Amino acid sequence: MAEKFFVIGSNSFTGASFVDFLLARGDAVIGTSRSAELHSVFLPYRWPTQRPAGAKFEFKQLDLNQHTNELAAAIGDFQPDYVVNFAAQSMVAESWLHPEQWYQTNVVANVRLHEKIRHFGFLKKYVHVTTPEVYGSCSGNVTESAPFNPSTPYAASRAACDLHLMTFFKNYKFPVVFTRAANVYGPGQQLYRIIPRTVFFIKLGRKLQLHGGGRSVRSFIHARDVAEGTLRVARQAPPGETYHFSTDLYLSIRELVERICTRMGVSFADVVEVVGDRPGKDAAYLLDSTKARTTLGWKDALSLDQGIDETIAWISGNLEELKQQPADYIHKP
Repeated sequence: MAEKFFVIGSNSFTGASFVDFLLARGDAVIGTSRSAELHSVFLPYRWPTQRPAGAKFEFKQLDLNQHTNELAAAIGDFQPDYVVNFAAQSMVAESWLHPEQWYQTNVVANVRLHEKIRHFGFLKKYVHVTTPEVYGSCSGNVTESAPFNPSTPYAASRAACDLHLMTFFKNYKFPVVFTRAANVYGPGQQLYRIIPRTVFFIKLGRKLQLHGGGRSVRSFIHARDVAEGTLRVARQAPPGETYHFSTDLYLSIRELVERICTRMGVSFADVVEVVGDRPGKDAAYLLDSTKARTTLGWKDALSLDQGIDETIAWISGNLEELKQQPADYIHKP
């Protein structure tokens, strides 16, 4: 049965991938972002494909900071079953440069919106897509009950909003649920992220800068697996709960780049230049996703090699268009 979703941050990689996942189910979706829709090469839901008859998407350009009233009104008019919020100032290293902007978007703007939409009686669930960065650098597998220990302005701003939402849940019974995923990747991802950047630079014959030699350890999870988990959280999770999405494969950034080089038939030494590490970069956060697997029936279905191959195919098939797009992060206040 088709449902209605309001997706805040539909220009983000995970947001656009979630919209695509919903439309494949035949749901009705409104997506919003502060910028106009990105080029279609970065929007999986704009790629040619067959959709079920009921699938419907509408985009509205609304800034979380500037258009709080309009955003809340759009939600009120649409009366979705679920609001899913992917919107955030999300770059970690850059948050040291203008930390006040990260707090403005990730805390203040969100608090304004939540204060308005908590009065909406039609809302079944509000899914707040947050980050494992709130835990800081940890040893061992991290469960959802781990204490917050943020080490960057970005992480601190996300932790602050998570704590704020829990006060709304406890005091108002606001139906919030939280998701935290390992490093998400897949076709359509911004070119400044490590997997598409590595593939893109190899295609261009450019050197890839590897911060700190790529020692930090991560798990990488495909966007479709995250989308499937996000839907399960929206539909099944009790309010106030948090869920992790991660695979059981942990590897260093260096090992990841070596893996991509192997699949593309190039030498790691020819591709990479080692540079200094970024301040506050967490050495590892290894998420325990047992809760999502046992209580929601979720599991990751796409292997890292399969996802890398999909990303290589996407970049290869759109290389000329991608050459015209920004390869580096461009900050917007």
